[in-house]
Amino acid sequence: MFSKNTKYNFKLNTVFLVLFSVCLQFSVLAQSQRLKPASFEVIKSNYKTFKTTQYAHVFSGSKHNIVRLAPELKGLQGVELPLEAYKKGTNTPLQLKFKEPVQVLIGVFQENNQEYLQLNNNANSKLVLENAVTITGLPPINIYAISYPKGTQTINPGKGLFALLGVVKSSQKLTLRNAELPNGKLWNPTFIVEGFSDEKPLFEIIGGENKPVVEEGMPGTEGIQGGFEGGRVVKVGDTYHMFPTERAGEKGVDYYYDRVKTRIGHWSSKDAIHWKRESTIYQASGTYAVTEDDNPMNDRRAAIWSYMPVFNEKANKWYGYYLAYTVSKEIEPNHSFGRIWRCESTVDGINGIGGPYKDMGIIMEPGLDSEPWEGRQGVASFFPYKVGDKYFGFYSGAYPFNSWADYPKKSGKGWFVALAESKSLEGPWSRIKEGNNPIKTMHPFFVENPIVSQLPNGLYIAIFDGGPDGWGHHLPNMIAYSVSKDGKNWGEARYLPIETKVDKWWDIMRTPLCLIPEGNDAYTIVYAAIDLKRRFHPMGMVKVKLNKDVMESRLEELKK
Repeated sequence: MFSKNTKYNFKLNTVFLVLFSVCLQFSVLAQSQRLKPASFEVIKSNYKTFKTTQYAHVFSGSKHNIVRLAPELKGLQGVELPLEAYKKGTNTPLQLKFKEPVQVLIGVFQENNQEYLQLNNNANSKLVLENAVTITGLPPINIYAISYPKGTQTINPGKGLFALLGVVKSSQKLTLRNAELPNGKLWNPTFIVEGFSDEKPLFEIIGGENKPVVEEGMPGTEGIQGGFEGGRVVKVGDTYHMFPTERAGEKGVDYYYDRVKTRIGHWSSKDAIHWKRESTIYQASGTYAVTEDDNPMNDRRAAIWSYMPVFNEKANKWYGYYLAYTVSKEIEPNHSFGRIWRCESTVDGINGIGGPYKDMGIIMEPGLDSEPWEGRQGVASFFPYKVGDKYFGFYSGAYPFNSWADYPKKSGKGWFVALAESKSLEGPWSRIKEGNNPIKTMHPFFVENPIVSQLPNGLYIAIFDGGPDGWGHHLPNMIAYSVSKDGKNWGEARYLPIETKVDKWWDIMRTPLCLIPEGNDAYTIVYAAIDLKRRFHPMGMVKVKLNKDVMESRLEELKK
């Protein structure tokens, strides 16, 4: 029990802490208050403007985009400069027309290199923000203000590349502070964000739910302490069927082990928003391994993931492909040596999607034809799709070995995919060994859980997890897609910034479970994502609209 004095002092301390917190918040807001833009006009050139915001591509003819931004700068209007021309000093002069005296805010890269603008001895410039912007693949940026009078002015602070991030009135008060944003070189390679680059987007984000559609505490989530991860959603008639990985986990242990005692659930919905849990398709054992290698003494179904239902028209039944892991408490990743199982619904016809299902055996596993890049985790996912008279299957690997001498514990980083082929959905499946695996044209080291379908003009499209911006990784943190003319050769990934049209309730974007056509060029995406403030990983939903003109132009480009 507290004494009266203790309670009184506790109340005073609490009040002080609350007041201090409020004052601190106001102080931070005062420091980071948004700057008000001044209008300007670009004179006689092909320079384009952009809105200074997250994901903006700041240089024409390049993929560099903003991934971190001091709040003061958000909403200003910048100018796209041709990156290579400025680096080489061959750029045409940039002329801007101002209606009043202004301050032009330029980003100066902290790199002592002749390709970048150096402002050390420029008396006309004033440092106003340190480490204020993070642009993918480029050095840290300080913001300088340079004053210009009313009228047409040539913006030429010196030789080398800089970023023009905004124009504000000359009366705008600018207070120096360090925003402490990270080095853009951590985000390498650069990447294309739909709707922010020079090219027209294939998909427009048209809306969706501003909160999770399957959330902790909803009916059906009992016993799923870790929430959800990948799987697939399909639509049969007017009903959506979702088969997510349910991170049931082990009670009383750290959240990391929520991905051990997993299960595959079957959920249904009429609108992809309100979901009802129908059944459990498979339940993992959660039994930990007794050895560190891929040993038959270990339970190889300790964790089950990534269930992919595919309807086999020839057999007139649903097939399921899923991943089963060995689990170790001692080695990262704790789920290893993945094997792909195939199962079949015991109920014939398209409406037999709910099963029950019976196992038909393993179709891919670690073995003599495995390659070191498949790593400790592989085979880590599988999705089959038809191309002509054969089938291809995306399979994946992670935590690669440099060579088999590193097996089983000395693994590196990387999440890769490759292709297997078969004459039928039943198999046998063979890894394609033509020197193209793993497929790095989509992204050099992160592609996870691709699901393949076809667009109306026949283009194949794979939608997948584009990689986290978190846990020490600096990846796009968005849903990604890649297109292919032949289903075998895949193009560079594009990334979908869905938070531009729905409220961002997540910190880390994870796995899309579908790209379902709804008519009138609209598509539904159901996705798993993570709010780092909570243990439970919910499911969300977003709608996108296909631009058919862009779809046709992409196909023509691939034909060249």
